[in-house]
Amino acid sequence: MSLKDAAVTIAGRLTDRIRIGHGLDQRDLAPVGWFAHAEAVQRLTSSFAAVPADQRVRLAKKTSNLFRGRSGDMAGLDVSGLHSVIAVDPVNGTADVQGMCTYEDLVDTLLPFGMVPTVVPQLKTITLGGAVTGMGVESTSFRNGLPHEAVLEMDVLTGTGEILTCSPTENTDLYRGFPNSYGSLGYSVRLKITCEKVPAYVALRHIRFNDVRSLTDTLAAISAAKEYDGEQVDYLDGVVFSLDEAYLTLGRQTDEPGPVSDYTRGRIFYRSLQHPEGISYDRLTVRDYLWRWDIDWFWCNRAFGAQNPTIRTLWPRDLFRSSVYWKIIGWDRKFGIADRIEAHHGRPPRERVVQDIEVTPAHLPEYLTWFFTHCEIEPVWLCPIRLRDGVEDLARRTGILDHEDAARHPWPLYPLTPGQTWVNVGFWSSVPADLMGPDAPAGAFNREIERVVGDLGGHKSLYSEAFYTPEQFAALYGGDLPERLKAVYDPDGRFPGLYEKTVTSI
Repeated sequence: MSLKDAAVTIAGRLTDRIRIGHGLDQRDLAPVGWFAHAEAVQRLTSSFAAVPADQRVRLAKKTSNLFRGRSGDMAGLDVSGLHSVIAVDPVNGTADVQGMCTYEDLVDTLLPFGMVPTVVPQLKTITLGGAVTGMGVESTSFRNGLPHEAVLEMDVLTGTGEILTCSPTENTDLYRGFPNSYGSLGYSVRLKITCEKVPAYVALRHIRFNDVRSLTDTLAAISAAKEYDGEQVDYLDGVVFSLDEAYLTLGRQTDEPGPVSDYTRGRIFYRSLQHPEGISYDRLTVRDYLWRWDIDWFWCNRAFGAQNPTIRTLWPRDLFRSSVYWKIIGWDRKFGIADRIEAHHGRPPRERVVQDIEVTPAHLPEYLTWFFTHCEIEPVWLCPIRLRDGVEDLARRTGILDHEDAARHPWPLYPLTPGQTWVNVGFWSSVPADLMGPDAPAGAFNREIERVVGDLGGHKSLYSEAFYTPEQFAALYGGDLPERLKAVYDPDGRFPGLYEKTVTSI
């Protein structure tokens, strides 16, 4: 090791001593109990009652995982004390959780019981309530569906100021209409969820494919069979670097002892997938596996220089987390740093392209071919989704949701067909603002993505910018059902409507 390398290494060890944010080790978080939860709910409802009846309301929270702006004069509701696990039942494998509890805290509370949520979205600061009212996917979604499918019952603050309990048999319309409502119907204050038992480790196989068609065929087969080459598959996702370099990662739960990898310093997880041919192998603790993407925010922190070997060594390990990168994004939005840099180099400003879309395997190769030939964004993430078995029974329980779409889709505001594999494609970067021509409207490439995905029979998550007309939006996200639900659960319009929140950014 050279003197320079030694100095950098020593400096990196010193920066690791800066204790900012959460520690590296699993934290021992105890459930707060029912009395503390009741007090927190009382503070929330009192804050709602104190707001004038003609003023809209929102949650008063400091962080967000949404990539769209927010405007409008709304009063913040008191959610202090609604950030924890209430109680854990390891015998029945369930947990009662407050709506503002982050998945990081939820995982760290459950792991001492040998359990985790059935689906753990990729970023630590996503909340359980946010994932249920929005959308969350991860590598268990091919067998466990989506986060809201693990909800046994939940308490929701509605626009009337009431706390309503809903479940598959109680207030069923609210239960089915809550996913993908993005707070337009109310906010969850308690969710009782099913959890799953997990061992200590995850053994990984990274399989290389030289074309997206063969990758798609294998992904679809594994999603249906839950195994590959005679070995059980518990986790499944993929990364596509180009049309001739793509990988599927197959994870298997195991208690087998052995060495594990650490991606919080020199090595970068998504780069570890890459190899010339065949299969490569890896092992992680179950906690490190769940947060493998959060360390580098998938690959987005390369824009901040955090993947430069020297900077990476000096960057405190405690700050390798998506919440830190969110702060940097906030500074950029406030001061226009990225556009200033582009202008300094004589380049046009950038259009942010941060989206997750879903198409079926039949259309995945066509979509990937279009995407990689029309922009330079790489890589992209793939995550297969299949709704949980038996979910079709929900669609037979009708009330307000007595509607053609509701009859075919148990979660009608984000209609995914039961028994059908869907593939989430995630891409998070930017393109030159003039990519679609010098006179193109704002968001031109995002608009083109919406058009192409729609033509392929797919749709996209609504956490980021959307440009749909009201007619296009209704065709994709439940028709008039959002308004029909809102007339019952928020008749005075205390919360913005779904279209307002997700397209016009109210």
